[in-house]
Amino acid sequence: MSGFIVGESRYQTTLFPEALDEYIQEENPVRVVDVFVDDLDLAALGFKTEPADTGRPAYHPGVMLKLFIYGYLNRVQSARRLEREAGRNVELMWLIRRLAPDFKTIADFRRDNTQGITRVCREFVVLCRKLDLFADSLVAIDGSKFKAVNNRNRNFTPAKIKHRLKQIDESIARYLGQMESADRVDLATASLKKERLSEKVGKLRQEVKYLNQMQQTLQDQPDGQVSLTDPDARSMATSGRGTGMVGYNVQAAVDSKHHLILAYEVTNEGHDRTQLANMALQAQAILEADEITVVADRGYYSGEEIKTCEEVGIETYVAKPQTSGNQSQGYFGKRDFKYHSEDDEYECPAGERAIYRFTREENGKRIRRYWSSACRHCPLKPKCTTGKERRISRWEHEPILDELEARVEQNPDMMKVRRSTAEHPFGTIKFWMGSTHFQMKTIKRVSTEMSLHVLAYNLKRVINILGTKQLIEAMQS
Repeated sequence: MSGFIVGESRYQTTLFPEALDEYIQEENPVRVVDVFVDDLDLAALGFKTEPADTGRPAYHPGVMLKLFIYGYLNRVQSARRLEREAGRNVELMWLIRRLAPDFKTIADFRRDNTQGITRVCREFVVLCRKLDLFADSLVAIDGSKFKAVNNRNRNFTPAKIKHRLKQIDESIARYLGQMESADRVDLATASLKKERLSEKVGKLRQEVKYLNQMQQTLQDQPDGQVSLTDPDARSMATSGRGTGMVGYNVQAAVDSKHHLILAYEVTNEGHDRTQLANMALQAQAILEADEITVVADRGYYSGEEIKTCEEVGIETYVAKPQTSGNQSQGYFGKRDFKYHSEDDEYECPAGERAIYRFTREENGKRIRRYWSSACRHCPLKPKCTTGKERRISRWEHEPILDELEARVEQNPDMMKVRRSTAEHPFGTIKFWMGSTHFQMKTIKRVSTEMSLHVLAYNLKRVINILGTKQLIEAMQS
């Protein structure tokens, strides 16, 4: 061992520091957690701060909250792991004063204080606004799929059941064929093989009965899905072709200045189309601004959502998706028809005018219809439509969408801003979570777990931006 740094003997008597505080450096983030929780009005936030008159004394909610914030800040989300850390981690001993609650107490606190924990997360966002850490107006909105506790095999949809029943039919037919082949072979092992195959066929037929019962259950579900482990989790498509997961769709509004999460919401809808106005309004309320700018991807494109945003001073940048199959088939798209607002007419690629014909209601929208009488003799008709004439639909509030499209075309870099802003927090949080993602069940409790992740993410970001001492001084001022 000569020439190397040598450790102390395990049997050497040492004189430890008199105070546990001497183990914790002044720049340690655990000191921020301590000051932040101590400054909260826990009773006003919904925590029970009055001890019961009878029974064994409980742990103060401030102690349990510090324990959870520290755990999520250091990627320790499990109640059992937090129990172990409380007995061996010097930082945690300092933070909760050598208390060591058992895993059941820890898990129950997270389960029973859903509203309080969510409000604590919001309190830190308000603190960030007071510290002027948010941009004046630009917010990026995005959604990401997070895995639930529910396994894919314990989630049922009509399509999954149909596919599984088809697989079972094919397997039974294959096994029955193998049993017939065994009958024609006079071997000692033939009877054993038939017995084994017969057992497999019996299990498959039992599964068919179970799946048929599940089909009846699906008919009573509004969205046609059943999850057995987590009843609120839903099967959702992901970006990979032909892939998916059972989980939740987490929405987030992210500040463009420091990539802090302003607002978030856990949903079990597999799409983002109805979330633009909801998240934009939450961000506007947090910023306390009359006008803000919001950028989102094409999955948020919805006429009603965009209209709602524009009416309350929220300027949107959302790319328009190409949902029509006309252009892929070689036909002219709607963009090839120029609208003349002064005449309320469309000009087609052949130079003819499609005039207004009538208005009707479709899915709650008032849609105006246009077409030209010259279509039947037009030389470009084979590139335009297979019908008698090319009919064009226009929503009564289409000018709002036209203005949005013009803004996006004039500012193409806004989509890059969205990608670099909104996707960063999701990537970081998923990395902290690991492969399991959420550990709790039902959307209410999953939202609580997400609150802790968002609080830990924002807390670490602000510590990196301001530093431990400056943040503590700001909280105490």
